[in-house]
Amino acid sequence: MSVTLGPISQFIENHYHHFNAAALKDAARSYKEHLQNNNKMFVTLAGAMSTAELGRSLAQMIREDKVHGICCTGANLEEDIYNLVAHDEYKRIPNYRNLTLKDEQELYNQGFNRVTDTCIPEDSAMRKIEKILNEYWKKADDENKTYAPHEYFWMLLRDERFNHQYQIPPENSWMIAAMEKNIPIFTPGWEDSTNGNMFAAANIDGRIKNVHIMENGISCMIRLTNWYREITTQGNLGFFQIGGGIAGDFPICVVPLLHQDLEVDVPKWGYFCQISDSTTSYGSYSGAIPSEKITWGKLTETTPQFVIESDATIVAPLIFSYVLNH
Repeated sequence: MSVTLGPISQFIENHYHHFNAAALKDAARSYKEHLQNNNKMFVTLAGAMSTAELGRSLAQMIREDKVHGICCTGANLEEDIYNLVAHDEYKRIPNYRNLTLKDEQELYNQGFNRVTDTCIPEDSAMRKIEKILNEYWKKADDENKTYAPHEYFWMLLRDERFNHQYQIPPENSWMIAAMEKNIPIFTPGWEDSTNGNMFAAANIDGRIKNVHIMENGISCMIRLTNWYREITTQGNLGFFQIGGGIAGDFPICVVPLLHQDLEVDVPKWGYFCQISDSTTSYGSYSGAIPSEKITWGKLTETTPQFVIESDATIVAPLIFSYVLNH
Protein backbone atom coordinates (compact mmCIF):
# COMPACT_ATOMS: atom_id res chain seq x y z
CA MET A 1 0.00 0.00 0.00
CA SER A 2 1.54 3.30 -1.08
CA VAL A 3 1.62 6.14 1.40
CA THR A 4 1.50 9.77 0.37
CA LEU A 5 4.44 11.65 1.83
CA GLY A 6 3.83 14.91 3.62
CA PRO A 7 5.73 18.13 2.85
CA ILE A 8 8.62 17.50 5.27
CA SER A 9 9.16 14.00 3.91
CA GLN A 10 8.95 15.31 0.34
CA PHE A 11 11.52 17.99 1.14
CA ILE A 12 13.92 15.36 2.47
CA GLU A 13 13.38 13.18 -0.61
CA ASN A 14 13.95 16.12 -2.96
CA HIS A 15 16.94 17.79 -1.32
CA TYR A 16 18.85 15.34 0.87
CA HIS A 17 21.16 13.49 -1.54
CA HIS A 18 24.69 13.84 -0.21
CA PHE A 19 26.87 13.70 2.90
CA ASN A 20 25.06 13.87 6.26
CA ALA A 21 21.83 14.78 4.48
CA ALA A 22 21.96 11.54 2.49
CA ALA A 23 22.77 9.56 5.64
CA LEU A 24 19.73 11.12 7.31
CA LYS A 25 17.45 10.11 4.43
CA ASP A 26 18.90 6.61 4.22
CA ALA A 27 18.50 6.11 7.98
CA ALA A 28 14.92 7.39 7.91
CA ARG A 29 13.98 5.14 4.97
CA SER A 30 15.54 2.13 6.68
CA TYR A 31 13.76 2.96 9.97
CA LYS A 32 10.41 2.83 8.14
CA GLU A 33 11.34 -0.39 6.35
CA HIS A 34 12.40 -1.96 9.65
CA LEU A 35 8.97 -1.24 11.16
CA GLN A 36 7.11 -2.31 8.02
CA ASN A 37 8.74 -5.74 8.40
CA ASN A 38 6.98 -6.14 11.76
CA ASN A 39 10.06 -5.27 13.79
CA LYS A 40 10.38 -2.93 16.79
CA MET A 41 12.58 0.09 17.58
CA PHE A 42 14.52 1.06 20.69
CA VAL A 43 15.55 4.71 21.17
CA THR A 44 18.34 6.00 23.42
CA LEU A 45 18.50 9.61 24.63
CA ALA A 46 21.67 11.31 25.78
CA GLY A 47 22.53 14.99 25.96
CA ALA A 48 19.76 17.44 26.76
CA MET A 49 17.11 16.27 24.34
CA SER A 50 14.21 16.85 26.74
CA THR A 51 15.26 20.44 27.39
CA ALA A 52 15.54 20.79 23.61
CA GLU A 53 11.83 19.78 23.55
CA LEU A 54 12.32 16.61 21.54
CA GLY A 55 9.07 15.51 23.14
CA ARG A 56 7.23 17.50 20.46
CA SER A 57 8.12 14.76 17.94
CA LEU A 58 9.16 11.82 20.12
CA ALA A 59 5.81 11.74 21.93
CA GLN A 60 3.97 11.25 18.64
CA MET A 61 6.42 8.53 17.62
CA ILE A 62 5.59 6.70 20.84
CA ARG A 63 1.84 7.15 20.46
CA GLU A 64 1.91 5.88 16.87
CA ASP A 65 3.91 2.75 17.81
CA LYS A 66 7.14 3.83 16.10
CA VAL A 67 9.11 3.55 19.37
CA HIS A 68 8.78 0.53 21.65
CA GLY A 69 11.39 1.08 24.38
CA ILE A 70 13.65 3.87 25.63
CA CYS A 71 16.96 4.09 27.45
CA CYS A 72 17.80 7.58 28.68
CA THR A 73 19.90 9.49 31.13
CA GLY A 74 18.37 10.66 34.41
CA ALA A 75 18.55 14.21 33.09
CA ASN A 76 16.37 13.44 30.07
CA LEU A 77 13.89 11.66 32.32
CA GLU A 78 13.42 14.60 34.67
CA GLU A 79 13.87 17.44 32.20
CA ASP A 80 10.80 16.41 30.23
CA ILE A 81 8.87 16.86 33.50
CA TYR A 82 10.55 20.20 34.24
CA ASN A 83 9.59 21.47 30.79
CA LEU A 84 6.04 20.25 31.37
CA VAL A 85 5.46 22.35 34.50
CA ALA A 86 7.94 25.24 34.22
CA HIS A 87 8.15 25.98 30.50
CA ASP A 88 6.88 29.55 30.83
CA GLU A 89 9.56 30.41 33.40
CA TYR A 90 12.48 29.16 31.29
CA LYS A 91 14.92 31.78 30.07
CA ARG A 92 16.47 31.52 26.62
CA ILE A 93 19.82 33.17 25.92
CA PRO A 94 20.49 33.26 22.16
CA ASN A 95 23.94 34.82 22.66
CA TYR A 96 25.08 32.28 25.26
CA ARG A 97 28.52 32.02 23.63
CA ASN A 98 29.20 35.60 24.68
CA LEU A 99 28.38 35.14 28.36
CA THR A 100 31.12 36.19 30.76
CA LEU A 101 31.93 34.39 33.99
CA LYS A 102 30.16 37.22 35.79
CA ASP A 103 27.06 36.66 33.62
CA GLU A 104 27.09 32.96 34.50
CA GLN A 105 27.35 33.75 38.19
CA GLU A 106 24.44 36.16 37.91
CA LEU A 107 22.28 33.44 36.29
CA TYR A 108 23.12 31.17 39.20
CA ASN A 109 22.26 33.89 41.69
CA GLN A 110 18.87 34.29 39.97
CA GLY A 111 18.17 30.56 40.38
CA PHE A 112 18.82 29.47 36.80
CA ASN A 113 20.72 26.38 35.66
CA ARG A 114 21.94 26.82 32.06
CA VAL A 115 21.82 24.14 29.38
CA THR A 116 23.47 25.72 26.32
CA ASP A 117 20.98 28.49 25.35
CA THR A 118 18.23 27.47 27.78
CA CYS A 119 18.11 28.20 31.50
CA ILE A 120 16.01 25.98 33.77
CA PRO A 121 14.48 27.80 36.77
CA GLU A 122 15.30 25.86 39.90
CA ASP A 123 12.34 26.95 42.03
CA SER A 124 9.73 26.51 39.29
CA ALA A 125 11.11 23.20 38.04
CA MET A 126 13.30 21.19 40.41
CA ARG A 127 11.82 22.33 43.70
CA LYS A 128 8.24 22.20 42.40
CA ILE A 129 8.35 18.44 42.07
CA GLU A 130 10.73 17.64 44.92
CA LYS A 131 8.17 17.65 47.74
CA ILE A 132 5.72 15.28 46.04
CA LEU A 133 8.48 12.95 44.85
CA ASN A 134 9.81 12.74 48.41
CA GLU A 135 6.35 11.60 49.52
CA TYR A 136 6.42 8.73 47.02
CA TRP A 137 9.96 7.80 48.02
CA LYS A 138 8.92 7.79 51.69
CA LYS A 139 5.86 5.63 50.94
CA ALA A 140 8.02 3.11 49.07
CA ASP A 141 10.50 3.19 51.94
CA ASP A 142 7.74 2.45 54.47
CA GLU A 143 6.37 -0.37 52.30
CA ASN A 144 9.83 -1.71 51.37
CA LYS A 145 8.99 -1.60 47.65
CA THR A 146 11.35 -0.97 44.75
CA TYR A 147 10.50 1.05 41.65
CA ALA A 148 12.44 2.24 38.61
CA PRO A 149 13.10 6.00 38.44
CA HIS A 150 10.51 6.56 35.70
CA GLU A 151 7.83 4.81 37.75
CA TYR A 152 8.10 7.47 40.46
CA PHE A 153 7.67 10.13 37.79
CA TRP A 154 4.62 8.31 36.45
CA MET A 155 3.17 8.42 39.98
CA LEU A 156 3.79 12.16 39.89
CA LEU A 157 2.09 12.56 36.51
CA ARG A 158 -1.01 10.78 37.82
CA ASP A 159 -1.14 12.95 40.97
CA GLU A 160 -3.98 15.48 40.84
CA ARG A 161 -1.93 17.91 42.94
CA PHE A 162 0.57 18.01 40.10
CA ASN A 163 -1.08 17.31 36.76
CA HIS A 164 -3.14 20.51 36.70
CA GLN A 165 0.08 22.60 36.56
CA TYR A 166 1.08 21.78 32.99
CA GLN A 167 2.38 24.74 30.98
CA ILE A 168 2.69 22.91 27.65
CA PRO A 169 0.20 20.65 25.86
CA PRO A 170 0.45 17.12 27.34
CA GLU A 171 0.84 15.74 23.82
CA ASN A 172 4.31 17.38 23.72
CA SER A 173 5.58 15.35 26.67
CA TRP A 174 7.28 12.10 25.73
CA MET A 175 7.09 10.92 29.35
CA ILE A 176 3.30 11.23 29.32
CA ALA A 177 3.20 9.37 26.00
CA ALA A 178 5.43 6.60 27.40
CA MET A 179 3.19 6.33 30.46
CA GLU A 180 0.05 6.13 28.34
CA LYS A 181 1.55 3.40 26.14
CA ASN A 182 3.29 1.74 29.10
CA ILE A 183 6.52 1.31 27.15
CA PRO A 184 9.60 0.25 29.13
CA ILE A 185 12.14 2.90 30.13
CA PHE A 186 15.65 2.08 31.33
CA THR A 187 17.72 4.70 33.16
CA PRO A 188 21.25 3.55 33.98
CA GLY A 189 23.31 5.86 36.17
CA TRP A 190 20.18 7.68 37.32
CA GLU A 191 22.08 9.12 40.29
CA ASP A 192 23.83 11.42 37.80
CA SER A 193 20.82 13.76 37.71
CA THR A 194 19.22 16.47 39.81
CA ASN A 195 16.63 14.12 41.28
CA GLY A 196 19.28 11.46 41.72
CA ASN A 197 21.21 13.95 43.86
CA MET A 198 18.04 14.71 45.82
CA PHE A 199 17.48 11.00 46.44
CA ALA A 200 21.07 10.56 47.60
CA ALA A 201 20.61 13.51 49.99
CA ALA A 202 17.40 11.96 51.36
CA ASN A 203 19.35 8.77 52.14
CA ILE A 204 22.30 10.64 53.64
CA ASP A 205 20.20 12.72 56.02
CA GLY A 206 18.04 9.75 57.00
CA ARG A 207 14.68 10.73 55.48
CA ILE A 208 14.92 7.54 53.40
CA LYS A 209 16.22 4.45 55.19
CA ASN A 210 16.53 2.02 52.27
CA VAL A 211 18.50 3.03 49.18
CA HIS A 212 17.13 -0.03 47.36
CA ILE A 213 13.66 1.48 46.91
CA MET A 214 15.23 2.83 43.69
CA GLU A 215 16.13 0.33 40.97
CA ASN A 216 19.92 0.07 40.65
CA GLY A 217 22.04 -0.49 37.55
CA ILE A 218 22.30 -4.29 37.76
CA SER A 219 18.56 -4.63 38.34
CA CYS A 220 17.98 -2.34 35.37
CA MET A 221 20.20 -4.53 33.16
CA ILE A 222 18.37 -7.66 34.29
CA ARG A 223 15.02 -6.04 33.44
CA LEU A 224 16.37 -5.00 30.03
CA THR A 225 17.68 -8.52 29.39
CA ASN A 226 14.31 -10.09 30.18
CA TRP A 227 12.48 -7.56 28.00
CA TYR A 228 14.90 -8.04 25.08
CA ARG A 229 14.38 -11.79 25.14
CA GLU A 230 10.61 -11.32 25.17
CA ILE A 231 10.28 -8.64 22.50
CA THR A 232 12.63 -10.33 20.02
CA THR A 233 10.38 -13.37 19.91
CA GLN A 234 8.11 -11.12 17.82
CA GLY A 235 10.80 -9.80 15.45
CA ASN A 236 14.08 -7.91 15.45
CA LEU A 237 14.72 -4.86 17.62
CA GLY A 238 16.40 -1.82 16.11
CA PHE A 239 18.69 0.61 17.93
CA PHE A 240 18.27 4.36 17.31
CA GLN A 241 20.92 6.20 19.32
CA ILE A 242 20.77 9.94 19.96
CA GLY A 243 24.13 11.11 21.30
CA GLY A 244 26.53 8.84 23.15
CA GLY A 245 27.38 8.06 26.73
CA ILE A 246 25.69 5.65 29.08
CA ALA A 247 22.25 5.94 27.45
CA GLY A 248 23.65 4.16 24.38
CA ASP A 249 26.55 2.19 25.84
CA PHE A 250 24.45 0.45 28.52
CA PRO A 251 21.62 -1.10 26.49
CA ILE A 252 23.55 -2.14 23.38
CA CYS A 253 25.56 -4.56 25.55
CA VAL A 254 22.48 -6.68 26.24
CA VAL A 255 23.08 -8.75 23.11
CA PRO A 256 26.62 -9.94 23.90
CA LEU A 257 25.48 -10.44 27.52
CA LEU A 258 22.81 -12.85 26.32
CA HIS A 259 24.99 -14.56 23.73
CA GLN A 260 28.31 -14.82 25.54
CA ASP A 261 27.47 -14.79 29.24
CA LEU A 262 24.11 -16.57 29.29
CA GLU A 263 24.55 -18.54 26.02
CA VAL A 264 21.03 -17.66 24.94
CA ASP A 265 20.24 -17.51 21.23
CA VAL A 266 18.55 -14.19 20.42
CA PRO A 267 18.68 -11.96 17.33
CA LYS A 268 21.35 -9.28 17.32
CA TRP A 269 20.24 -5.69 16.93
CA GLY A 270 18.39 -5.51 13.60
CA TYR A 271 19.08 -1.86 12.76
CA PHE A 272 21.53 0.71 14.05
CA CYS A 273 21.64 4.49 13.67
CA GLN A 274 23.62 6.98 15.71
CA ILE A 275 23.27 10.75 15.60
CA SER A 276 26.43 12.20 17.05
CA ASP A 277 29.10 14.83 16.53
CA SER A 278 31.69 12.81 18.49
CA THR A 279 35.01 12.20 16.77
CA THR A 280 35.03 8.59 15.62
CA SER A 281 38.54 7.92 16.88
CA TYR A 282 40.84 8.06 19.91
CA GLY A 283 39.10 5.34 21.90
CA SER A 284 35.82 7.23 22.12
CA TYR A 285 33.07 4.64 22.60
CA SER A 286 30.44 7.25 21.81
CA GLY A 287 32.32 8.02 18.62
CA ALA A 288 32.88 4.42 17.54
CA ILE A 289 31.55 3.70 14.07
CA PRO A 290 28.93 0.91 13.85
CA SER A 291 31.28 -1.59 12.20
CA GLU A 292 33.40 -1.67 15.38
CA LYS A 293 30.34 -3.03 17.19
CA ILE A 294 30.42 -6.13 14.95
CA THR A 295 33.63 -7.23 16.70
CA TRP A 296 31.81 -7.03 20.06
CA GLY A 297 28.93 -9.20 18.93
CA LYS A 298 26.33 -6.41 18.94
CA LEU A 299 25.70 -6.04 15.20
CA THR A 300 26.31 -8.23 12.15
CA GLU A 301 27.77 -7.39 8.75
CA THR A 302 24.22 -7.33 7.31
CA THR A 303 22.74 -4.99 9.95
CA PRO A 304 21.61 -1.69 8.38
CA GLN A 305 24.07 0.82 9.87
CA PHE A 306 24.03 4.61 9.78
CA VAL A 307 26.01 7.43 11.36
CA ILE A 308 24.80 11.00 11.03
CA GLU A 309 27.46 13.42 12.23
CA SER A 310 25.32 16.41 13.03
CA ASP A 311 23.24 18.15 15.69
CA ALA A 312 20.63 15.76 17.07
CA THR A 313 18.23 18.62 17.80
CA ILE A 314 18.05 19.16 14.03
CA VAL A 315 18.35 15.59 12.78
CA ALA A 316 16.10 13.58 15.12
CA PRO A 317 12.89 15.62 14.53
CA LEU A 318 13.45 15.36 10.76
CA ILE A 319 13.85 11.59 10.87
CA PHE A 320 10.83 11.26 13.15
CA SER A 321 8.81 13.45 10.78
CA TYR A 322 9.83 11.25 7.85
CA VAL A 323 8.88 8.07 9.69
CA LEU A 324 5.51 9.67 10.54
CA ASN A 325 5.02 10.70 6.86
CA HIS A 326 4.79 14.36 7.81
